[in-house]
Amino acid sequence: MPTEFGSPLYQGNQPGADATVVSILRTAGALILGKTTTSEFTWTNSGPNTTNPHDPNRTPGGSSTGSAAAVADFQVPLSLGTQTGGSIIRPASYTGIFSMKTTYSSISTEGQKTCTLNFDSFGFFARAVDDLQLLADVFGLHDDEPLEDISLKEARVAFIKTPVWPKAGPGTIAAMEKTATILESHGVKVEEVFFPEEFSDLESLKQMHSVVARSDAQESFLREYRMDKTKLDPEIRDLVENTFNYTRKERMQALDRYTSMRPIFDRLVANYSAIITPSVVDEAPLGLDDFGSAAFNWFWTGIHMPVINIPAFIGAHGMPIGISVVTPRFRDQHVLKISKALSEPLMAEGGWKIEKPNSSVGTMTTLGSDYAHKLSL
Repeated sequence: MPTEFGSPLYQGNQPGADATVVSILRTAGALILGKTTTSEFTWTNSGPNTTNPHDPNRTPGGSSTGSAAAVADFQVPLSLGTQTGGSIIRPASYTGIFSMKTTYSSISTEGQKTCTLNFDSFGFFARAVDDLQLLADVFGLHDDEPLEDISLKEARVAFIKTPVWPKAGPGTIAAMEKTATILESHGVKVEEVFFPEEFSDLESLKQMHSVVARSDAQESFLREYRMDKTKLDPEIRDLVENTFNYTRKERMQALDRYTSMRPIFDRLVANYSAIITPSVVDEAPLGLDDFGSAAFNWFWTGIHMPVINIPAFIGAHGMPIGISVVTPRFRDQHVLKISKALSEPLMAEGGWKIEKPNSSVGTMTTLGSDYAHKLSL
């Protein structure tokens, strides 16, 4: 089927073979219904005129634009996406559904167009944690550590607002406060935790992420640049031309810093059942020309941790707002299990309900037993 990467350069392109993830799904019995819209090569922060099912005047986010919108609109029960910055968590929050960004490299990206070699992570969208679990099992995600039963009264979560917190809007501030109140009322121990001092400077963290992402993308899009740069978005051309003038030394320093940070945060997070952190700055912004900010997402992408969005809350304009659950690397089954436990009181009391939008053209509900059986390995 057509695979155009959101770019006019690939108009009408039809690959001769499935990506590995699609082959795995077909083997498991999945029905592949079609492709969804995305921004150009998942990099640009605008693109298709896909609307938010809950308000057509607002963005559904990106870059996995159509993947989130299709699930939220009840057109499909599940969809796939990748995240380089916030392309799985942010759209799910904006459209009021669950999503999971898996641990970096835990699922093969063979056959997919690479954006950034060091960040691109696979993930999926659904309307229930159980459906995320189904796909995690199909893709063979497993933890080395044995999974334990989770009791809310024994759970201990760390609230990490991150150095990006000054950017949080009133909806996200309220969502975090309400999350703490609900969880504590169910016996969960909630502790506010801060980034280690050496990683608390926001500008330094942003620079590190930018250097790695742009340097990777420069190599990823050279082929397309040589094919016909006039058909590329100016942002893509700037990447290949290195208009930021990043050096190889800066790239090595940024990569080395990320390498040193990841085990530090693994150890920090391992002291808790999970981290709770914002998914978005606020509700989906008005307009379709901007996918909104990935400010609360890119750090967790960079340190390769699995993340699940729980769409429990409502903002001032009636739009959904999610919170993120984060665990150490390669604890994907654990993040699913703790998210399932935490989501039950949050979804019951947070305010947002996953229902078919009034304008929906979709007809499907969450996965039934027959469909789930076809997908089971």
